[in-house]
Amino acid sequence: MQNFRQFEAGPDPFGRKFQVWFKWLQTAISIRGSDTVDVKFVLENEQAGSAQKTIALPHLALLALSRETGRPMDDAWCSRLAALHLVRLVETGEDMEKDIVAVAPATLKQYAQELARQEVSAA
Repeated sequence: MQNFRQFEAGPDPFGRKFQVWFKWLQTAISIRGSDTVDVKFVLENEQAGSAQKTIALPHLALLALSRETGRPMDDAWCSRLAALHLVRLVETGEDMEKDIVAVAPATLKQYAQELARQEVSAA
């Protein structure tokens, strides 16, 4: 995913598609005392209305993936990782009732591998 700032996600289990807008990225230690990088998105759908989801990326897992892949840990990379998780949430309906959704380190690693493949194929 190259454009994490505005994209479409879905369909969800009910066949709905959502317009998604990136809202912000910040370190959660400053707002929740959590060692995560939080990425917030706004989702809109005519039938479902609008919702906000914050994807919490574990900081230590991000650092480990950055070292392992040689990819700098920057805002765009973190936002793209979070966007991939948000797409998964919409498509599966998993954790859609939650406002803040934490990503497991193993899942984060899968997203990092997917982004690396996308970056290679886009080059």
